[in-house]
Amino acid sequence: MELKIESRVGKAQTTDERIYNLISDFSNLGSMMPPEQVKDFTSDSDSCKFSIDNVGQFGMRIIEREPNKLVKVESDESVPFKFNLWFQFKQVEAYDTRIKVTLKADLNPLMKMAAKKPLTNFVEMLVTRLEGVR
Repeated sequence: MELKIESRVGKAQTTDERIYNLISDFSNLGSMMPPEQVKDFTSDSDSCKFSIDNVGQFGMRIIEREPNKLVKVESDESVPFKFNLWFQFKQVEAYDTRIKVTLKADLNPLMKMAAKKPLTNFVEMLVTRLEGVR
């Protein structure tokens, strides 16, 4: 059963290049994670692992990069279900970049019910953090 979560469209007062450079290298992602939700964050440029309270362990790897436009991420073998995460961004004016994060996960009905709220919060938190990038 597929769970699809789309964030609101965020607005960052920075360039699409700055957003791309930040999220296309997972080594930069740790500083964006809220310590009250995300624990044990480790990363290199292409992959990362972390835990979310009440959800479990996550491992992700970047599978596609389109400079200044898109970063696609998928779950690794450490996650008990498959998911994809897309970061889309478009600069509409100088220092005005719009950002959207989409998560798709294949979950059984019980997991879908339990994980929907924490995953929605996670996706919205990512947009909020990206809005703060300068």
